[in-house]
Amino acid sequence: MKNSPRSRAGLVVLLAVLATVVTSRAQPGRPGNPPPPVPQPPPPAPAAPTRVPAPPAAPASAPAPVLAPAAGLGGALAGLTVAQSANFTEGRDAFRERETPATGLGPIFNDNSCLACHDAGGIGGASRRTVTRFGRTTNGVFDPLEAQGGSLLQDRAIDPAVRERVPAEANTIALRVTTPVFGAGLLEAIPDAAIVLGTTRAKPAGIAGKVSVVRDVTSGQNRIGRFGWKAQQATLLAFAADAYVNEMGITNRFFPNENAPNGNTALLARFDRVPDIEDPVDPADGKADVDRLADFMRLLAPPARLALNASAQAGERLFATLDCAACHTPTMTTGRHAIAALSEKTVALYSDLLMHDMGPLGDGIAQGTAGPREMRTAPLWGLRSRPVWLHDGRAGSIDTAIRAHAGEAQNARDKYTRLTDAERRQLLDFLNTL
Repeated sequence: MKNSPRSRAGLVVLLAVLATVVTSRAQPGRPGNPPPPVPQPPPPAPAAPTRVPAPPAAPASAPAPVLAPAAGLGGALAGLTVAQSANFTEGRDAFRERETPATGLGPIFNDNSCLACHDAGGIGGASRRTVTRFGRTTNGVFDPLEAQGGSLLQDRAIDPAVRERVPAEANTIALRVTTPVFGAGLLEAIPDAAIVLGTTRAKPAGIAGKVSVVRDVTSGQNRIGRFGWKAQQATLLAFAADAYVNEMGITNRFFPNENAPNGNTALLARFDRVPDIEDPVDPADGKADVDRLADFMRLLAPPARLALNASAQAGERLFATLDCAACHTPTMTTGRHAIAALSEKTVALYSDLLMHDMGPLGDGIAQGTAGPREMRTAPLWGLRSRPVWLHDGRAGSIDTAIRAHAGEAQNARDKYTRLTDAERRQLLDFLNTL
């Protein structure tokens, strides 16, 4: 696809920018210089993390979730124009495309297509596929071991001689599963100011939340992050460009440099056989593949809600009573947008898109302005389509995932464990409508 001319002209998406956002730096998969401090209440001092332990198994009395079939996932937003529908289709083709060494794959990478890691329930979904993050934690301070290829490990290579390994110095190792991108354009269209506002709302005792501030590499502007487990990207174009270079080894105009295997530039020089930039802009339409991937994710429809029966309706009330909605905010609203299908829409995402201190459930990895114990509130829409739950995929059921919550979610988790079996069934019936 790199060398194929494109004839369709793309839309220029106008994103509203919050002028008062605090200055920071972008955080690609390989972190660069640390961002300047963000004026926020100081988080609790993080404990020195290592590998995150798995939670105890759910008791035998815990109800097993009933997963509904993931019907209708992977389609386009309703109400697109003919040109927008064409952009969606072209982007979907790029999302499915398998890269090869001849097109720039590698020399180190995690997989050869977007679809390989985003296929659960439909194209764009989550998966069981995990990537590894590593670093060294000393007295609570995380070092990504950048000079040795951290913090992201690429576990595959075009030649065994160049494959990366977790360095012996690493004492913090974490897995992360793929996040789904259903409805991602709606998340992108939520104004920065609306996310910031979530930090000022009254919350139950023990719950705070802060924004992730990033420098958007595609615009050079300060934005509020919302994509990724650490909310490390603010826009879909940056999200696509970061994934292209860090997950597939495809250099692009935003990330023009290859990752050296474990920092070894001599090995990189031996095995990097395709000149950079490997994803050039096609002069026929002004787009590179990262633009097409962003188009697809931006125009991808969100998961449809299932109808609520009496049990699920009772579970929805319990969801609020347990304070789950304090972080998993049921809805937010997009701002005015050049694409009508994204403009001023209610987004039933079940997330505040804020970072929260999750205690021992944190992954131990500092990234951008997110500390080792902080994780973005995972949107719950599409929950029923996921094969595993939690950031590292350790939970094989929604019940197990809830029981593993800690930190700011400790009180909500404790309330959940005190429910009767019938009440837990009601709550899970509700969650399985999402």
